[in-house]
Amino acid sequence: MADTIVALATPPGVSGIAVIRLSGDNAIDIASSCFQGKVDLKNSPTHRIYYGRFIYNSKFIDDITLSIFRNPNSYTGEDVIEISCHGGMIIYNEIIKALIHNGARLAQPGEYTKRAFLNGKMDLLQAEAVADIINSTSYISEQTSARQLFGEFTSEINRFRKELIDIASLLEIELDFADEDLEFVPRTRIRNQINEIIKFAQSLIESYKSAQILRSGYFVAIVGYPNSGKSTLFNTLLKRNRAIVSEIPGTTRDYLEEFIYLDGLPIKLIDTAGIRETSDIIEIEGIRLAESILSQSNLILVLNDSEISFHNSDKLYEELQNHYKNSKLVLIQNKIDKIGKIDNQNDSIHISAKIGTGIDELNQFILSEALESINREQDILLNMRHYTILEKVKENLMSALASIDNNLENEFIAIDIRSAIKQLGELTGEIYNEDILNNIFSQFCIGK
Repeated sequence: MADTIVALATPPGVSGIAVIRLSGDNAIDIASSCFQGKVDLKNSPTHRIYYGRFIYNSKFIDDITLSIFRNPNSYTGEDVIEISCHGGMIIYNEIIKALIHNGARLAQPGEYTKRAFLNGKMDLLQAEAVADIINSTSYISEQTSARQLFGEFTSEINRFRKELIDIASLLEIELDFADEDLEFVPRTRIRNQINEIIKFAQSLIESYKSAQILRSGYFVAIVGYPNSGKSTLFNTLLKRNRAIVSEIPGTTRDYLEEFIYLDGLPIKLIDTAGIRETSDIIEIEGIRLAESILSQSNLILVLNDSEISFHNSDKLYEELQNHYKNSKLVLIQNKIDKIGKIDNQNDSIHISAKIGTGIDELNQFILSEALESINREQDILLNMRHYTILEKVKENLMSALASIDNNLENEFIAIDIRSAIKQLGELTGEIYNEDILNNIFSQFCIGK
């Protein structure tokens, strides 16, 4: 018998309405003990909503509506009760306290979705998509997560997994007839099928960076020498004053970060400390932080003070380009409002952060770079667990190909293919262990 769990399903705080969810074998009995209405919940059919009163210790708590979902036709696959009450913290806390007193226990993070997985209502990829939908930062990431939740990606994984199972089975049957020198499937066909699956895994592996951008945002760092206008540009892009602007060098000691949205895509802007030789301990630490931020950035805007010279930051640009090879760099010529003639620089963008000249063009450039970075969008937002498993799948299948090329016995090929089959099973959750499940669902919110 499964414990009956209870939790607030809506965000904590004051709101117009709050929803409390019960799930488990005794959910209907526990809810009945506090519900006063015109029907007997114990004899009620599934998928009904009732109006009544919530009573605890003979005291009226609130007018509520109560929804009943009988197993297996519920989110968790268990009996589920959802109580909608007024959204005051005192009210929903009293209701939860009463339900716990009558036999429920407080749900752990992600426990409802974990039960849905364990009861076969969804696979592990779909369960992870639930969290991604809730935490979506853009329309694109929400749509990608939705496709994963609908099972499109799982279908692809299962199709390739079945192909591998068929290959492994035929190879193992051939072993039983080794003395008769029979070949049930040509090695060239096996090789082509394995190559197709490797290409599929590789395409997903390469989409990992795109997935991180969709999940966390496109990181844009603003870097340059002191007084090049980094904080002014940061404020201008944000359209509000967030960073302190001063002509005194070294004003920005720490980095600042804020989100903006361009066409619905989250862009994380990061204002870093000015890079220069200094003896100021705090400023030195700020520069070190700037360097760590740059290594995580997708795009680095190298801001140059064009009033000094169009080439003032060339050395800095080259040093950063050599050091941060995985990031896109662009030279931004700032303060063009202060110079009379603009030097033709095809590889740089000309702006005035102070008066807004060129800012629209800069925003468009950032957006185009961000969109290009997510053009490998798949039916899944790959996370580190998926990435690690797919790398192992690819490694196993590459080993199987090497065995085929070296004309090794079937048993060597089959071992690697069976390992890849196992890994794909772990991806969808067909094969799992409790530690992995606990780690995945502990990152969910309570009530989901």
